[in-house]
Amino acid sequence: MLRGGWRGLGTALAAGAVLGAVLRAGAAQLRAGFLHTEHELREPKAVSQADMKVEILPALTDNYMYLLIDQDTREAAIVDPVQPQKVLDAVKKHGVRLTTVLTTHHHWDHAGGNEKLVKMEPGLYVYGGDSRVGALTHRVSHLTSLKVGSLSVKCLSTPCHTSGHICYYVTKPNSSEPPAVFTGDTLFVAGCGKFFEGTPEEMYRALIEILGSLDPRTRVYCGHEYTINNLKFARHVEPRNPNIQEKLAWAKAQYDSGEPTIPSTIAEEFTYNPFMRVREKSVQEHVGDSDPVRVMGAIRKEKDNFRVPRD
Repeated sequence: MLRGGWRGLGTALAAGAVLGAVLRAGAAQLRAGFLHTEHELREPKAVSQADMKVEILPALTDNYMYLLIDQDTREAAIVDPVQPQKVLDAVKKHGVRLTTVLTTHHHWDHAGGNEKLVKMEPGLYVYGGDSRVGALTHRVSHLTSLKVGSLSVKCLSTPCHTSGHICYYVTKPNSSEPPAVFTGDTLFVAGCGKFFEGTPEEMYRALIEILGSLDPRTRVYCGHEYTINNLKFARHVEPRNPNIQEKLAWAKAQYDSGEPTIPSTIAEEFTYNPFMRVREKSVQEHVGDSDPVRVMGAIRKEKDNFRVPRD
């Protein structure tokens, strides 16, 4: 009887061990799924043009840094270098000369690597629109111009997410290639940043009057990978907009293959981004107001409390 009892206990323990191993494997797979956007699983990707190259560098959980390379001179700038070693690895890989840091705003997940980077790579010019930006050497304002090699960079003041937020508009003189704009946390694909230090009037001016007036072909490089959730909110605002449905299906496929949803274009944003569509009747009807600035404030408040569906 005792012998049979021990045998039964041994069988039970063996079964438990197998079950535990299965559960652990399942937990590992589940954990891997949740970490899909972690930086170690997101690979850099280059967007190349004849005049400039932009290396998309995933950082932290869902941030993006951008290495901007002038193809003619091989001079480079880095946008929001929160992970300095990753930046220097990319600089080495491309064999370029890093001269410039372009900081969109002072929040730690954008400017938090500045001081370490300038220690690792002395002599860098650090641009930003806010005295709170770490290691700042050049404070810029609206329409300040600078050069990265032969590329022209125009600073666009877009206060709202933070009072000193700057977007960087990059062009090449006499080039037929699309420009680029680095929008930090002002404009996202299908969304915009929270109004931490600003008003609906300021975000309206930033999105519609400043960014919205750029060349429609301009490629938009934003600060975070928020595209799928943004599009789910856009679908809530405009459930009958086919551009949103198509972009969401595309974004899900990109995500599933580990690819970024960056860049979009200014022209595209006007077709599916509710914050850039506040003058459209369909968005105004959702809010029940015909004033675009009030609509901007209303949908931002709604999105702040939006529960993202799982589909």
